[in-house]
Amino acid sequence: MVQPILKVEELHTHFFTERGEVPAVDGVDLYINPGEVLGVVGESGCGKSVTSLSILKLIPNPPGKIVSGRILLKGQDIVPLKEKEMRKIRGDAVAMIFQEPMTSLNPLFTVGQQIIETVRLHRGLSKKDARTHAVDSLRKVGIPRPEAIIDEYPHQLSGGMRQRVMIAMSISCSPELLIADEPTTALDVTIQAQILDLIRKLNEEQGTAVMLITHDLGVVAEMCQRVAVMYAGKVVEEGCVRDIFKNPLHPYTRGLIQSVPRMGETRERLYSIPGNVPILSAEMQGCRFAPRCSHVMELCRQSLPQLKLQEDNHSCRCWLHDSQQEDAV
Repeated sequence: MVQPILKVEELHTHFFTERGEVPAVDGVDLYINPGEVLGVVGESGCGKSVTSLSILKLIPNPPGKIVSGRILLKGQDIVPLKEKEMRKIRGDAVAMIFQEPMTSLNPLFTVGQQIIETVRLHRGLSKKDARTHAVDSLRKVGIPRPEAIIDEYPHQLSGGMRQRVMIAMSISCSPELLIADEPTTALDVTIQAQILDLIRKLNEEQGTAVMLITHDLGVVAEMCQRVAVMYAGKVVEEGCVRDIFKNPLHPYTRGLIQSVPRMGETRERLYSIPGNVPILSAEMQGCRFAPRCSHVMELCRQSLPQLKLQEDNHSCRCWLHDSQQEDAV
């Protein structure tokens, strides 16, 4: 058995607000093997980004906090680690591409200064060697004239170029795991394809494991080997991409796939899942998807199903596929 590079066990991340305690991540279980691309999908507000920030312990406290659970990085639980110890991990063993590069890059420093700082911190290179390494990183991600771009500020670059700089910064220390939080948001289609191609090359050529967070099922089909579907802070279905697309088990996953427009198919109106993602609270009971589900039963409103293995490497959290349903009724 290959040891997962990352294993998340029963992770609970809550936000403490004036409205009460909000369980944004409510018992998430995930794993990523070395060299694997895992897609994490779901609507906005399902907990995808909070999960990724929790893995790197970047949740602002207050108001957020990892309440319980384990985050095993190469077998080591990093939840108890202090901030000083986490700084050694971030950007080295694990790197992250954030959703919005303009707010993630420091506007007061050149892109070169920001990459060089990362390289010197984790690799201990001299200023000259670190600058050479930074130029090489910019060249790897397809940035033209890297010798000149390295001395420019983020506001002088386009959105696509800034995202490439973020990727260059992420790969500068050859991380074993790359977390990409919707890396193509707000980019035009051509640039999106180039960014995804960069991530794929990084995965194939350097064997970097990737956790790709997205709401685009087309990107998942193209990029990922496995996919985890999240809804209201929980993983509701997990399995290999082929199984999920060919035989989706959870009604929410079916709804997501049904919502994707298809070439050559004429519809008067595109399908959309009725209702909205619920406002999370600690008092929630039953299946989180029950108010929007066309297959809802009374049991669904009363009791929360567990995430259970249904087929080879295909798990689902739904009473429709739970062998204990009859006993529970």
